[in-house]
Amino acid sequence: MVLVAGAALSFAFSPVMDSMKVDAAASVVSWKGYKVTGSHYGKIAVKQGKLDFKDGNLVGGSFEIDMNSITCEDMQGGGAEKLVGHLKSDDFFGSAKYPTAKFVITQVVSRGTPGAYKITGDLTIKTSTKPIRFNADVKEEGGKYVATAKITVDRSDYDVRFGSGSFFDSLGDKTIYDDFDLEIKLVAGK
Repeated sequence: MVLVAGAALSFAFSPVMDSMKVDAAASVVSWKGYKVTGSHYGKIAVKQGKLDFKDGNLVGGSFEIDMNSITCEDMQGGGAEKLVGHLKSDDFFGSAKYPTAKFVITQVVSRGTPGAYKITGDLTIKTSTKPIRFNADVKEEGGKYVATAKITVDRSDYDVRFGSGSFFDSLGDKTIYDDFDLEIKLVAGK
């Protein structure tokens, strides 16, 4: 009887995990890629995801982005359409064959202040999955959690080689740098 009571008490006081669904319409990923002669930037839609909390602290989660939704915001008309088509092609992300990219959190460590975390997780682009680490901030706003992060990704880790000086010589001013930046905003609630 004492064991049953002890087990019931420990269960009653164990932290409860809340899984919050990501609001895809309110969430967004912004991208920026760099080349010798400048840069391009745009957006990619979040497809789905979740953030897991225990006692109000982030402990896990995952999200997917829709690679077919990629846009270019620094150009208009035919130039933007051509760039987006090229980014969706097999030269870059092959979005017809690989329509989503995914990130899964494997570790969350507090950076010492409420809502500030160091995140480790697995990023999958095309058929490659690699671990990445970055800082993220989570705030509660209007009953929802808003998570933001800035991430630099090395595209060569994911077999995205077009115009890469890491794989091709003599590209000159046609070189596209391997690193690209992502700014992530996830809005999640019950």
